[in-house]
Amino acid sequence: MEKDLIIDVSPAQVTIALLEDHRLMEINKEQNTSAQSIGVGDVYLGKVKKVMPALNAAFVDIGDNKDAFIHYLDLGLNFKAFDYFTRQINTQKDLQTFYSKVRIGPILEKEGRIDEVLSPGQQIVVQIVKEPISTKGSRLTAEISIAGRNIVLLPFADKVSISQKISSKEEKRRLERLVQSILPKNYGAIIRTAAEGKKAAVLDAELSSLIEKWEGGCRKLQTSRPPQLLFTENSKTTTILRDLLNDSFSSIEVNDESTFYEIRDYIRTIAPEKEKIVKLYKGEMPILDYFDVTRQIKGSFGKVVPLKKGAYLIIEHTEALNVVDVNSGTRVKKGVEQEDNTFEVNTHAADEIARQMRLRDLGGIVIIDFIDMDNADNRNKLYKHMQELMQGDRAKHNILPLTKFGLMQITRQRVRPATEIKVNETCPMCHGTGEIAPSLIADEALERQLAYYTKERKIFSFILTLNPLFEAYLTKRKGLFHSIIKDWCRKYSCSIKTRTDTDLPLLDAHWSDKAGNPLDQE
Repeated sequence: MEKDLIIDVSPAQVTIALLEDHRLMEINKEQNTSAQSIGVGDVYLGKVKKVMPALNAAFVDIGDNKDAFIHYLDLGLNFKAFDYFTRQINTQKDLQTFYSKVRIGPILEKEGRIDEVLSPGQQIVVQIVKEPISTKGSRLTAEISIAGRNIVLLPFADKVSISQKISSKEEKRRLERLVQSILPKNYGAIIRTAAEGKKAAVLDAELSSLIEKWEGGCRKLQTSRPPQLLFTENSKTTTILRDLLNDSFSSIEVNDESTFYEIRDYIRTIAPEKEKIVKLYKGEMPILDYFDVTRQIKGSFGKVVPLKKGAYLIIEHTEALNVVDVNSGTRVKKGVEQEDNTFEVNTHAADEIARQMRLRDLGGIVIIDFIDMDNADNRNKLYKHMQELMQGDRAKHNILPLTKFGLMQITRQRVRPATEIKVNETCPMCHGTGEIAPSLIADEALERQLAYYTKERKIFSFILTLNPLFEAYLTKRKGLFHSIIKDWCRKYSCSIKTRTDTDLPLLDAHWSDKAGNPLDQE
């Protein structure tokens, strides 16, 4: 499978489109604004605003419009070490020496209470795990982790964990010994799947950069008062590259020179062999149009999503629930039994639904109403097919088999609001009001404008631009020498030359003088 990353940089935002076999699978938008925005992975120095013993949770001020939420279980086992470090750090202490002397432990009790650990006004270092959604503020954790391409750094931890996807026991032992030998005191790590086969120099360089990011945040901690952003995750572009870049990536196209160099330097660090796939797009056509992204967006984000041969999906959203209805529409396949035809429609629908969940970043509960199937084997095949399709989804998810009513339930990790792109356009006829002027008197309105131009502004030669259908109506002959346009010319002693424009709404018209200069009625 080929993967292409298309990056459109504009003054307002950066649009990142992930294509798999030239099919749009993910779309991300990152605003280019100077204002601070909340992002998953960002680390803040916050201040506890309110402790809620009944919820065993607290609300924390991190500088956003809404206070963020942290549960007792999200404080982490080594919260006491973080808390001691936050309370005691100041500009008089050498950062590295003080950090290495902090004692890890005792661990936080799992059955403890939030009011025994936090109090209003207390400063706390937290990390965003879920962006603000609707009326809810951000979700926080105090168990800080800093993700790299090969390693996730864990401050105030003393263990090295290894991805279960690395199957070789020898490679696991090699990586564990290697990372333990280069980890400074009071740091733990998670070794990611991408680290398999990597040399010591690569892992050491990445570990150093992650520690430097943490220490840079700690230096801010020495001098700052809450709320204060200590450091951020990488941009969405580099985060996507960090998590997705693999051998199947064929190209990364970007239309901005500075972003091109930034991405190339980043890839040179994490995967030097992939540096050549980064390309600077210099075409005249907008980059999203050239790679067919704009058309795919327009066809994928509506309420109704078409499928093959007349079938379609209807997608409805609520705050915590997404409903997908599968309809066979006009699809009829001759010579095929209804059960087989239904199974085929449901299979195609499952393909598109798996794509839509990634594309729109649907989270929470997703209920899919497939077309009813009587055959239990077909229902089981559809369930397994959906499981296979969702394997490529990075978000945590859980899929339940179809119920006897033909419903499939999916829960999917929700860390940011679902992507909503408005694809409907305002009607050019009614301008969104739902009403238009009476078509029978459209020519009368034009004649009033003509009378104004000839009598008040003394203009007698015109070019009139019209929709082709309206133009045909006005120039249609009524006898040998009569049409509406010719009658106007005789009545107002003027000349009118007509032009057509297929982009104009049916009853719209634009007057210009004989030189083509637009006339605006005063």
